[in-house]
Amino acid sequence: MHLPPVGLGTMGIDDPDAIETALSLGYRHLDTARIYGNEAVVGDGLAASDADRDAVTVATKLWVDDLGAEDVAPTARESADLLGVETLDLLYVHRPRGAYDPAETLPALDRLIDDGRVDRVGVSNFEIDEIDRAIDALDAPLAAHQTELHPLFYRPELLEHAREHGYTVVAYSPLAGGRVSEIDPVVEVAKTHDATPEAVAIAWATAKEPVVAIPKASSERHLRANLAAVDLDLTPEETAAIDAVEREAELFPE
Repeated sequence: MHLPPVGLGTMGIDDPDAIETALSLGYRHLDTARIYGNEAVVGDGLAASDADRDAVTVATKLWVDDLGAEDVAPTARESADLLGVETLDLLYVHRPRGAYDPAETLPALDRLIDDGRVDRVGVSNFEIDEIDRAIDALDAPLAAHQTELHPLFYRPELLEHAREHGYTVVAYSPLAGGRVSEIDPVVEVAKTHDATPEAVAIAWATAKEPVVAIPKASSERHLRANLAAVDLDLTPEETAAIDAVEREAELFPE
């Protein structure tokens, strides 16, 4: 699935103006979820924007309570209505927990694709064995795996699996919950490039195939900065220094 290097994570955004501003600046990937409670906000921002709807990927996620075979279709329809779209471009299983059953949930998602309600299917917060089971259970190709990825929490084996199986890795929380400014190698690289640690963290993540990032931002200044971060080119030595940071901080464990 082709996604721009930087999209917009919307968790916590409750103002449609932030969505409209992001779209006006060139964002073309909006990521939300049922559990965020803001699908209508994202939809209102999208409706107010002049952006070509066909050029914008709108993604949402089914929460663990919505994953029973009989719940998938009505919940997806409700999400589409809240978002103001006919078709959900990308629909994720948010976590493989609760009512999730690969043999029941994933065929229900396939049926949504067959009915034209959903374009692509993804998974989120899965382990490799769970991704393998999802790939086996789906008729449609797996489009994306959304996972926490930042300098303090990075699992190269997930990226290797994605490369082998041809799906995109969507990195959430790429700024480590605001902690990237405390990571010495990131700060040193930022000084070398006269950039911010946040820009370096996004550039580091999006330089890894096949990763795209969805940092959350609501102010125009931060939206612009995050979008521009992909223009920052890190040297192999700089990338290696950040790769070597001790992994210690998963922000959203089970």
